[in-house]
Amino acid sequence: MREITLEAARLLERAQTGEAVAARSRAEEVLRAVTGDLVDGPACMHFVRLVSFIAQADPAAAVEAADLMLPSTEREGSVGWRACALASRAWQRLRLGQMDPAENDVDRVLRDLVAAEALAAEEREPIAAVNSLVAVAIGYWELRLYELAAPQFQLAYEMSRADDGQNGNRAMWLLNLAEMHLGWALELYQISQVEEAEEHTAEAERYAMRAADEVSGDDADAWRENALLYAACSRADRDDPAGAAADIETYLARLEARGFMPAAMTIGKPFYAVALSRSGRPEEALRVMADAVRDLPPDADWLAVASTHRTRTVLMANLGSADAEAALAYGDSLAAALWRQRQNTLHAARSLHDLEALRLQHEQMARVADLDALTGIANRRAFDHALAEARTAPDATRRRSAVLLIDTDRFKQINDTRGHAAGDAALRAIAAALSAQAGPEDLVARLGGDEFAALLHGCEEAAATDVAERMVEAVRAIQDCPATLSIGIAVASDDELPAALERADEAMYAVKRAGGDGVRRCDEDEDEDEAALAA
Repeated sequence: MREITLEAARLLERAQTGEAVAARSRAEEVLRAVTGDLVDGPACMHFVRLVSFIAQADPAAAVEAADLMLPSTEREGSVGWRACALASRAWQRLRLGQMDPAENDVDRVLRDLVAAEALAAEEREPIAAVNSLVAVAIGYWELRLYELAAPQFQLAYEMSRADDGQNGNRAMWLLNLAEMHLGWALELYQISQVEEAEEHTAEAERYAMRAADEVSGDDADAWRENALLYAACSRADRDDPAGAAADIETYLARLEARGFMPAAMTIGKPFYAVALSRSGRPEEALRVMADAVRDLPPDADWLAVASTHRTRTVLMANLGSADAEAALAYGDSLAAALWRQRQNTLHAARSLHDLEALRLQHEQMARVADLDALTGIANRRAFDHALAEARTAPDATRRRSAVLLIDTDRFKQINDTRGHAAGDAALRAIAAALSAQAGPEDLVARLGGDEFAALLHGCEEAAATDVAERMVEAVRAIQDCPATLSIGIAVASDDELPAALERADEAMYAVKRAGGDGVRRCDEDEDEDEAALAA
């Protein structure tokens, strides 16, 4: 699986450097290799497929790809890849909402992003962790919540730097930061906060130059040219506009020839025109922006469209157009309104953050309350709660489950001869052995002392007996541990589990009376003559 994840990291980079079709083709080949159906393939390759649709500006297909990806993240238990799917789906829905107002649902987008951010913070596998952080960052960025996006990009970069060679080209995250600060500056220019905007172009240049220094891999030239384009854009409002204009022209042409992602082209044009105008070439700047307006991609986000049109209008106004002056005044009033809307969205996002943090805190407290401090498995409180939940479930009369009462034989011998520290170590080893034999939906708990229990959901007698016998064998196999197990089993419909627990207890004591180290099953009709001892 690790090799597939590493290949996915390389494909993700290719998908964003003009090879989206080839990257998706390879990802789908890997996805279908499992069963022939895309849905059954690994989550990391689903993400490659998703990103390839994003690179080709197809948000509808990207949303469908994210929905297809989610079952694989559940199957693999990967919170990182799940965060990637949720966050990517969120900001692609934003893109859909820009094209179709019926698809616009910012509240839903925010909920997905906040949930994805919480999941990303839990991921420890480096490649999934980095990509989840970036996916969340891009989602916030699409909402123009730059303050929330920047820390995610920073974390992604630091993780990539600490795990060099594992996460593709770490300079990508520096480039994201550079582009984000350029966009932030464009929006600030529109509300006449010039000094603050220039602070962000300076920040963009720092990130871009670092990215140019740190690019690596097969696509290093493309990433370096992208970085140098952003560095040149950030200098458009500085002391060498002519040099900035020449550099922007060079790198725009090179990236266009490569078929690079169109966002770099779109954001570069307004800065190019500003540099030209400040170099004494206003007519040429106006031609550049006329072409930029004409060439705006249909999926361009609001800020790209607004900054492109505004830059053209500013140039027209500078050349004496009265109509442009009026249009500029109207556009600036709209920009101020959209900035206020951004502030409201930021407030809503931070409120959701606070609620999510509170929810996670409560969940953590509940988990701690349900865990046995010594062994780390569920405690009696959690076991009783699970029984009560099963008993009151809507299908409790139809669903059958097994309960196992498990007592440790000869445990007192360990405490008496080796001390309580050895006894504690033995209990931890026994708890681990029991848990290893249970399924993902089952619950193994320490009831107290050296007594354990298990609830096996949807389990009949034969399967329950098999689990219990494997538990006995697993404890026998613990090195330097003389303890064994006596296990009693009862199976019943979920609404009758408390009575089944009593029968399992009786069966367990029958094993103890027979010398321990075995399993006894007590059927629902309590016909113990049909039960068997297994040594």
